[in-house]
Amino acid sequence: MATAGVMNILSVQSSVAFGHVGNSAAVFPLQRLGFEVWPVNTVALSNHPGYGAWRGQVSAAETVADLLAGIAERGVLPGCAAVLSGYLGTVETGVAILDTVAQIKAANPEAVYCCDPVIGDRDGGTYVLSGIAAFFRDQALAKADIATPNHFELETLSGRRVESLDDALGAVDMLKQRGPRIVLVTSLERSDAAAGTSEMLVAENGAAWLVATPALPIAVNGAGDAVAALFLGHYLLTRSTEQALAAAAAAIFAVIEATQSAGTRELQLIAAQDAFAAPHRRFVPRRVR
Repeated sequence: MATAGVMNILSVQSSVAFGHVGNSAAVFPLQRLGFEVWPVNTVALSNHPGYGAWRGQVSAAETVADLLAGIAERGVLPGCAAVLSGYLGTVETGVAILDTVAQIKAANPEAVYCCDPVIGDRDGGTYVLSGIAAFFRDQALAKADIATPNHFELETLSGRRVESLDDALGAVDMLKQRGPRIVLVTSLERSDAAAGTSEMLVAENGAAWLVATPALPIAVNGAGDAVAALFLGHYLLTRSTEQALAAAAAAIFAVIEATQSAGTRELQLIAAQDAFAAPHRRFVPRRVR
């Protein structure tokens, strides 16, 4: 059975042996925050595809469904506080995840589903199979409590160009109409932002907060996966979107700063782990609605 007094999170997303994306970017930060994590991998690769070459394979949807069923058979679903999903691999895998979300919410109505709708990014465009973006838009968002798109995914799911803060707020509202009560934009890139900054935006009910951190001259993979996990973890601990945004921004800034200092392209999650719970530098969100 689940350990009493410890919150449990089911995390279903990709995994790499070398580096940090998907579960390899999400599990340790959540553990460092004190959560028990049940990782199920939708993809098992040697490294993330950003290197141009990799080995491994996408997990069959039947395998993912079987693993999820095995967890359910342990009788632990009532003790699951949240589900975090990311890169799917196939639409059928997404269907299996939503089925498990329904089972968990039936067993624990207080459980939270955080959907990271991994579709692509502004640099590389869409990098998932046909049908997955539509699955997120038409099925997954309807079941999600929290959605964590990046800028490209916000535009894709809303069908709107986002070039200003007003554009972003409008697109976020469109996503919220599809189901999630909280939408976190993990990388907002707008023309009316202050120079030299990196921004995230979160909205809940009629309120919205924007947080800005210094933009660092480094491009990394997996930051969005880590942010989704950090935001979910801090939200579960505080039940405050504003506080969770501030904590996630401070933590990921520390990680990227450590990554730049190390001169590597892989997130320095171990080196910066203290920042998950106690960052050395804090950033105050600004209410924009």
